[in-house]
Amino acid sequence: MRREGRAVSERSAPRLQDVAEKAGVSLATASRSLSGSVGVSEEVAAHVRTVAEQLGYIANLHARTLAGGKTSVAGLVVYEIGDPYFAEIASGVVRVAAEHGWSVQISHTEREPVAEAAQIRLLRAHRVGAIVIAGSGYVDAAMERESGREVAAFEESGGRVVVVGRHHLRCDAVLPDNEAAGESITQHLLDLGHRRLAVAAGPAHLTTIVDRLAGIRTAVARSGLDPDALPVVHAPFTREGGRDAARRLLDENPGTTAVLALNDAMATGVLSILRERGTAVPQEVSVTGFDDIQVAQDLAPALTTVRLPMSEIGAASLEMALRPASARPRRRATGHVLVVRDSTAPPPAG
Repeated sequence: MRREGRAVSERSAPRLQDVAEKAGVSLATASRSLSGSVGVSEEVAAHVRTVAEQLGYIANLHARTLAGGKTSVAGLVVYEIGDPYFAEIASGVVRVAAEHGWSVQISHTEREPVAEAAQIRLLRAHRVGAIVIAGSGYVDAAMERESGREVAAFEESGGRVVVVGRHHLRCDAVLPDNEAAGESITQHLLDLGHRRLAVAAGPAHLTTIVDRLAGIRTAVARSGLDPDALPVVHAPFTREGGRDAARRLLDENPGTTAVLALNDAMATGVLSILRERGTAVPQEVSVTGFDDIQVAQDLAPALTTVRLPMSEIGAASLEMALRPASARPRRRATGHVLVVRDSTAPPPAG
């Protein structure tokens, strides 16, 4: 009796073949419809998904992996998911994945090229179907060489890769508006009358920093100031990095009336140092950030910054990764919005 009961239970578990027969499609079409693969119209795919749901069919991803196929899992490679910038990008990736019936596996790199290559290699071993690499590329192409080999091998096997930011990797990319945003935030300070600016920048080897600094220097040069004389301190892209950069900038450049931090986390560190020193913001020194993470509006004073659409960037990245490959790498640029809040004002008189 137990054997019979077990057989009934096994027969009651719907198979992919059952879905295909009830939907009136081939086994291959049913498989492609449920995995989100190309070659099936959305109308047919939606019909197959509806039938699968009615039957209670659950895809055996483990079996598909053992058979050498790709899973409906996207790999997301980030510096650190606890960083609000990457958390917001991840929210967009996860949203699009859910819409397509995919899941997301997140990996950390801590901005180490060797770790980045290792994480891509691990995602390949897990047979993910697509990979999004979020975060800055490196100024030195050699730092991305190993990752480039992993990306090329993954795409040659049928996988898809999209990067966020300017990289040396040969693949599709979503490009945050870093240079134009740097120009906008600097022009805001110049329009207020600031001429003694200083920059709390992130690591110099990241292309994100190079691009944001390029925009800042463009605005400074247009105003008639010498961009090469602009004080810049490079530090980690964190609150503590902002504190360290602020100490050096203020000690070495007395009379500074505005500090541009190249992300909002660094800006919080700059604000904390000014508060410790009893320097009023923005009455004595204005402070700006970059990215407009959610906490920026809740700081005291609320932070003037430039908004990059991080969640939309994540969504666009995975949408691009789920499309068929093109003959040449595609590029999609994003916009930015200047968000003026309470941390900026005209410089003190005199």
